[in-house]
Amino acid sequence: MKIAVIGLGYVGFTGLCCMVSQGHEVVGIDVSREKVAAIRAGRAPISEPQVQDFLSQAIRMGLVSAHETVLGQIEDCDMAIVCVGTPSAPDGAHDMRYIAQAAKDLAEALCTPRARPLTVVYRSTVRPGTMSTLVEPLMRSILGDTYDAKVELVYNPEFLREGTAVSDYFAPPKIVIGTRDGSGSERMRELYTGIDAPVFITSYPEAEITKFVDNTWHAVKVAFANEVGRVCLDMGVSAAKVHEVFVSDTKLNVSPYYLRPGGAFGGSCLPKDVRALQHLSADAGVTTPLIDALIRSNEAHKQRLFRLVTQRAHPGSKILVAGIAFKADTDDLRESPNLDLVRRLLRSGYQVQLFDPGVSVKALVGANLGYVMGALPELDGLLVSRETAEEAPFDLVVVTNATGKRLKFAHGQPLLDLSTMA
Repeated sequence: MKIAVIGLGYVGFTGLCCMVSQGHEVVGIDVSREKVAAIRAGRAPISEPQVQDFLSQAIRMGLVSAHETVLGQIEDCDMAIVCVGTPSAPDGAHDMRYIAQAAKDLAEALCTPRARPLTVVYRSTVRPGTMSTLVEPLMRSILGDTYDAKVELVYNPEFLREGTAVSDYFAPPKIVIGTRDGSGSERMRELYTGIDAPVFITSYPEAEITKFVDNTWHAVKVAFANEVGRVCLDMGVSAAKVHEVFVSDTKLNVSPYYLRPGGAFGGSCLPKDVRALQHLSADAGVTTPLIDALIRSNEAHKQRLFRLVTQRAHPGSKILVAGIAFKADTDDLRESPNLDLVRRLLRSGYQVQLFDPGVSVKALVGANLGYVMGALPELDGLLVSRETAEEAPFDLVVVTNATGKRLKFAHGQPLLDLSTMA
């Protein structure tokens, strides 16, 4: 197929790369001039394993192009996949402006005659009712009576984890396809040919709420494990041993993922989707005490980890924080708890330097860059090379994720591993 991808962040760009590796021709579209220029030059605009190799191969084969606008780019496309951001609005709900703008742009680009409908697939996380009460009505208002002949609207949530996004694309835990009447889509079946995963065909609302449920449950697991970890820490009990015993029960305790006491949750999904589900529940008049407590629990955990660091080193000490992105092997700094830790340490008078091989301020773009400039504008001056991280004498090395565990230190500095609270 020929496929347009609107929004070239982590989800959109990874999807683009995976689809071209399958032989599809893909047109990438993003309002960011920097992202478009990088892709045209054969440079991946994000840091994610394997995507650079896929992009280089696609460029050589002529299977990918990049543009800043939809107009003039989708006339002969079979499918358009929308992966624009849905950041948190001030009230905690998802900000839907990019969702609406994509619908408007696509509808205006479809005003010319077409032989077959364009399958418009939304992958962005949205509240139930978005397809039927926002996207479809907006596109119908522009296309009028020609809408049904020109558009097949689908909601297809993604289940990609940063750092393992490519393998997750080809081996997802499930495939969820939401349509107006829950009858499925032939083009979606074609898109997922060769991918082995349980397939669920639903109407729009069931598909739309899937990511809320999944991400809030992941947040519950992280918060629960960290609360248990804090109790263990203050009682002199080994959190690692408790975790080992707990996750051995795969019949009742589900699975070990997200259940190891360690760092707070962060990134572009869990915090905003928890806030959005809080807003959705309140809007519906439903009381959700556990969900309402998740962000507070996560903030309490950040504060406890900060105190754990300050118990090991006094103000003025030289501290290396190894791992600044919210997760190893990615450069995503959005709502990273590690950034919060660094900010607290700097305010408290510590000399802090940072090591993260996946993070380069010059390579950051879009919302990722915007978040960093607001949260820690001095980041670039704090980053050090691997050589400095391993050779310089620090009073304390704080390991936040697998990034720090790969370092080989020369001076036997005191280590504090926050990823295991040890």
